[in-house]
Amino acid sequence: MARLKVTQVKSYIGSKQNHRDTLRSLGLKRVNDTVVKEDRPEIRGMVHTVRHLVTVEEVD
Repeated sequence: MARLKVTQVKSYIGSKQNHRDTLRSLGLKRVNDTVVKEDRPEIRGMVHTVRHLVTVEEVD
């Protein structure tokens, strides 16, 4: 199954509370943190919510 490499590239300061909560639930705590998650609809939805704060790459 494909995996997604999610990297936080922008600070969440000044953003909405649900964006902060979404970053935390993805496991991102600070700028340049990276996590690898399974490519599932739930994860895609969370990434879509904070798409302006993260970059996403597909990893095999």
